[in-house]
Amino acid sequence: MVSSLKEIVIGSPIASENAHHERLSKKIALAVFSSDALSSVAYATEEILLVLAVAATHYGQATTFKYVIPISIAIAVLLVLVSISYRQTIYAYPSGGGAYIVAKDNLGTTPGLIAAASLLIDYVLTVSVSIAAGVAAITSAVQGTHYEWIADHRVLICIMFILTIMLANLRGVRESGMIFSIPTYVFIFSFLGMILWGLGRYFISPVTVSTPIDLSKMAIAEGYSPAPLSLMLILGAFSNGCSALTGVEAISNGVPAFKKPESRNAATTLIWMAVTLLVLFLGTSVLAYLYHVVPLQNETAISQFARMIFSGPFKIFYYVVQAATAAILVLAANTSFADFPRLSSLLARDGFLPRQFANQGDRLVFSNGIVILSVLSSLLLILFDGDTHRLIPLYAVGVFLSFTLSQTGMVVHWWKERGESRVHKAAKESRLDASIRPEASTEGVDAARRIGAVTEIADWKQSIVINALGAVATLIVLTVFIITKFIHGAWIVVVLIPIIVVMFRSVKSHYNQVAEQLLIKPPYKLRKLGQTVIVPVSGVHTAVLSALEYAQSISKDVRAVYVSVDEKLEEKMKADWKQFDIKIPLIVLDSPYRSLVRPLLDYIDKTDRESKESLITVVMPEFVAAKWWHHFLHNQSSLFIKGALIFRPSTVVTTVRFHLKR
Repeated sequence: MVSSLKEIVIGSPIASENAHHERLSKKIALAVFSSDALSSVAYATEEILLVLAVAATHYGQATTFKYVIPISIAIAVLLVLVSISYRQTIYAYPSGGGAYIVAKDNLGTTPGLIAAASLLIDYVLTVSVSIAAGVAAITSAVQGTHYEWIADHRVLICIMFILTIMLANLRGVRESGMIFSIPTYVFIFSFLGMILWGLGRYFISPVTVSTPIDLSKMAIAEGYSPAPLSLMLILGAFSNGCSALTGVEAISNGVPAFKKPESRNAATTLIWMAVTLLVLFLGTSVLAYLYHVVPLQNETAISQFARMIFSGPFKIFYYVVQAATAAILVLAANTSFADFPRLSSLLARDGFLPRQFANQGDRLVFSNGIVILSVLSSLLLILFDGDTHRLIPLYAVGVFLSFTLSQTGMVVHWWKERGESRVHKAAKESRLDASIRPEASTEGVDAARRIGAVTEIADWKQSIVINALGAVATLIVLTVFIITKFIHGAWIVVVLIPIIVVMFRSVKSHYNQVAEQLLIKPPYKLRKLGQTVIVPVSGVHTAVLSALEYAQSISKDVRAVYVSVDEKLEEKMKADWKQFDIKIPLIVLDSPYRSLVRPLLDYIDKTDRESKESLITVVMPEFVAAKWWHHFLHNQSSLFIKGALIFRPSTVVTTVRFHLKR
């Protein structure tokens, strides 16, 4: 029944040899890996406005909001630089892994683990922020309607969306990509249409604002209080707006998910994503400035200027934009559902996370990572009451820390690769191999073409400059973010990252200790061990007799052990034993405190001391109920005994089951 239900929910299992059919095309990959970055358009501009509102409330006028344009341009320049840098990473590391692999290979294990911890935190926050922002778009659209009450249940709605996305991803990468591609493209084209229509309408009939700002309705950034405009405030607005860059690294993490040629398709998709994000982000900031939008407590900035742009007979398009915004924000979480399990599998493969994270489920996805991500993001939404603005200060520290480590690692990578390009190396190796194996010449040419894509961008000197600029720029932004957001919640991530790194190290240490203890050097001669079999009995019935028969088949030294908690039951047990003429000795243990487990463990210890060369085997008689709810009607004594014996060395526990028919 469970298997049938599982197949209905997540689909039929996919054979391992069909994995290549689950690869993504560029169009679907754009929806899977770029929805996080593209969705940030819905809140990045508003996050800039929220900080600028700190000064606006201080002065009582909206003049400070004019800085949204230069701040957005600075963020756009950073986006271009980071995108070019990650394009090089894609070609240099076609196996994926992103910041973790790059930092680990070039900077060392600890920087790699710091990058991994940063990314894992970022992925959890991405799900929480995206879902919360999507629900905020929905609650904004229903303001003033009969459905306004749903704003009181935003956390529950958030969790329902997370469960929906989790189930979609458990069905498989390609299938979830097909589901999410339509809303992504609807969002892109509806936003482009809104920007073009808004610009055209503004220049035909410019918007004028004569009413003063209502300070009671205007929202300001979390943790701030009204203050005059300053450099620190501008830097704070810049760091808030840098949330637009979250998700840029996702494509470099998931290169193996693309169809062949993986690197080329991934690099092309990255360029598509960067250009689209650039246009949408700058267009949104320009509209916010032109239409004099200010951050409000109960309505998003997107909703405000969309209402002004699409008025009268065009009002239907306002709801299209809001629906598309809500959809892309909710589905933006899918980027994390694609990358969190993949990164977790890489960490598990290297021994830094439990090995279960490296196991693929029935649908060729890393199911354990998907489920854990759902649980963690749901808990975060509950803790922060589903409030986007309370989550944002935690958001970008991990992102820019991983950016910085990745770009620094790439600088070291190019320095190692200097002097002789990989194309020349591959060609030289192919010529050498062809002299030995003629058929290897074509293989070498193919390898040279694949690897040569790295150097088609530029030589190593140009590459190292690009990544160095990326490293410096992201480090500066990281520093600014920590300084401006530390007391507003970023300290949580700063503290959490080293804790997670220590956890990684502890898991690795455990696996190393296990491997050391299991290691046996040859030659090794197998020993012949005798065994004493102990059968705990509660009475004379079919299940007990079956266990005794099995015990006799594996050893001559079999002992039935009965723990007595009642004198009358003890006498009945002895009488039944004699009546059935069971030739196995019955050992009765007194239990004055009515414990079944403690006397049995003491007897096992005593037997172990007496027969040091023998193995102790405990055979547990157990009957299996015909219906699942029947188990609640019986004592589960055998479970407690088996649980107590798990941690006891030199003891084998086996179960002889008797299946009830009704």
